[in-house]
Amino acid sequence: MSLLKLLNERRSVPSRQLGEPGPTPVELDALLEAAVRVPDHGKLVPFRFILIRGEARLHLGNLLARTTLARNPDTAPALVEKDRDRFSFAPLIVAVVFSPDDQQSKVPAQEQLLTAGCVAYNLLLAAQGLGYSAQWLTGWAAYDAEILTALGLKNNERLAAFVHIGSAKEAAPERLRPDHRSLISEWQG
Repeated sequence: MSLLKLLNERRSVPSRQLGEPGPTPVELDALLEAAVRVPDHGKLVPFRFILIRGEARLHLGNLLARTTLARNPDTAPALVEKDRDRFSFAPLIVAVVFSPDDQQSKVPAQEQLLTAGCVAYNLLLAAQGLGYSAQWLTGWAAYDAEILTALGLKNNERLAAFVHIGSAKEAAPERLRPDHRSLISEWQG
């Protein structure tokens, strides 16, 4: 598949529509190798990965459900179950962690964050290039201090993405895309 074809056909498949099989160990290594080929001002590598698979997916879902109930015991059971199931569909979730280098001033934090975002996007593209489907999600858990601590994030780190990767149970429908021509302006000096 040509690069332009891959980019023009890229689409997210909802995580609830993902299932087995997921990437093999060799494929996972190739996905992560491709993911790190990003612009990185200063070569700071302001990102890292956390792999969530197997039973760990269910443990994370249970943690979300417990956290939800602890904060609001009146939460509707359907919402608690939605949190419990959130990580149970795709066989692999790659948490892309934004890990900025706070010890230097040459590269602004925003540029480092953009690098981590590029890593997550490359991971999506690489998964599709290998024939898998994926979805980049965040949700409340990506911003919750208790969840992030449980995942092992340090105080200065943030979660850029939970990238869910697996095989699509059904084809993802195309959605309306913006007309790129309507987004162009030209600065004349």
